[in-house]
Amino acid sequence: MPLPLYLLALAVFAMGTSEFMLAGLLPDIASDFDVTVGTAGVLTSGFAIGMMIGAPLVAALARNWPRRSSLLGFVLVFAAAHAVGAVTASFPVLLVTRVVAALANAGFLAVALTAAATLVSPDKKGRALAVLLSGTTVATIAGVPGGSVLGTVLGWRATFWAVAALCLPAALGILKGVPAGRVQGEATGGPALRAELAQLTRPRLIVVMLLGALVNAATFGSFTFLAPVVTGTAGLGELWISVVLVLFGAGSFVGVTLAGRLSDQRPALVIAVGGPLLLIGWPALAVLADKPVALCALVFVQGALSFALGSTLITRVLYEAAGAPTMAGSYATAALNVGAAVGPLVAATTLSTRAQDLGPLWASGLVIAVALLIAFPLRTVVRAA
Repeated sequence: MPLPLYLLALAVFAMGTSEFMLAGLLPDIASDFDVTVGTAGVLTSGFAIGMMIGAPLVAALARNWPRRSSLLGFVLVFAAAHAVGAVTASFPVLLVTRVVAALANAGFLAVALTAAATLVSPDKKGRALAVLLSGTTVATIAGVPGGSVLGTVLGWRATFWAVAALCLPAALGILKGVPAGRVQGEATGGPALRAELAQLTRPRLIVVMLLGALVNAATFGSFTFLAPVVTGTAGLGELWISVVLVLFGAGSFVGVTLAGRLSDQRPALVIAVGGPLLLIGWPALAVLADKPVALCALVFVQGALSFALGSTLITRVLYEAAGAPTMAGSYATAALNVGAAVGPLVAATTLSTRAQDLGPLWASGLVIAVALLIAFPLRTVVRAA
């Protein structure tokens, strides 16, 4: 894999740390701003909504911009948003900074996903995507738990400052390692924007985007509210939140890595095997969450299965949107973040039910069941062409 791809993954690591870190910080943020944990969870949905809307919008605006300067600008705006978030005393302002950061993240990821696909041969898109998404999975292993520990010791604002600082070496890496202008190998004189947007009318593309959104909704719905499960249902101390997040991240890294080797040629196999296991796993986690050993083991497994399926489906989005070379990354980003926006909102409604802290886990199982009901009769759509 080419060096620029790993430099893009470094920036994705910084952004992934921010996107996932609220899972370990929500109780402290809620206490600081005197709001409920469910209300604080809106910060996760706000970030996802910003990415969902921002991905196609920013990608359309930036499709003819120099690639390196676009990526650099997005990273710097992302850092600035976190600096403002670290000092604000207003929850609405914090929410706005999350949306701004999300727009920058969306623009970066949309451009980076497209760039990653053009940096390798056409039959290696899945492997390139796995390298890029490894930045996110490493963030869940190291960045997010580290942020949780930092937040526990120094307060959640210190974590926001740390993310802003983390963006600086990523920006330097982009400046030094990503070629200026168009990515080498990218065709010039590509299709018009209208022709690229017309790809969204293709049923196969719509189906894989929908499935990717549903899998990600289940992932974010449970991941966002893992902290109360750890400290409440399982009865563990706050520092155990970081341990559980590390296990989820380690599982996600394994899942993305394995799926990267299969998603180009055998995507249907990943979905046929991983989908039913993921469906069983979320309810099993809800039932066994009061047993710390089982909780830790299942969190690892669910992280692996969630990211294996999610990355495979997003790879299929890139394949199905091959006729939209500058917008395909934004379609993949939008699909991911429709799920990331809807998942926590649905999960939050279950916190006030009899299931309480375990509600999000049951909701995730239901969402995966819906995804499998859609995928089974349309299983030929996710097969490699």
